[in-house]
Amino acid sequence: MANEQIEAPENTAERVALWRAMHVQVDPPPHVLEDEVGLRLLAPDGDWPRRPDMDPQATSGFRAAIVGRARFIEDLVIEQAELGVTQYVILGAGLDTFAQRRPDVAAKMEVFEVDQPGPQAWKRRRLIELGYGVPDRLHLVPVDFE
Repeated sequence: MANEQIEAPENTAERVALWRAMHVQVDPPPHVLEDEVGLRLLAPDGDWPRRPDMDPQATSGFRAAIVGRARFIEDLVIEQAELGVTQYVILGAGLDTFAQRRPDVAAKMEVFEVDQPGPQAWKRRRLIELGYGVPDRLHLVPVDFE
């Protein structure tokens, strides 16, 4: 792989963020996880729901797996934070939005989002542009996994 880092989210991270938003927009309530922060970070054009990889019926199983896994981990992190765990490390963080959606919990922990340098730089810039900022306890850690 070339040493150059592209400042953009990886396509898998983009897809997961859009599926999480799509869960809120097309699946009936109650929602397993309410997350449209990634959608705001990406700011895709209005045609994004018509992309082939966003077909509501064809992706329903993938969406369910993505939001179910995220909710399971999030509930576990919240439970452990209440028991005194003070660090949460997310490897291959992509467009994870825990710190933005759950600032009440994230403010009590050191949250380390570890991912490739280019996507991390892009995410940092977008968080700042949208007014979320990067709180002191959120650490965007650039790592070349190769």
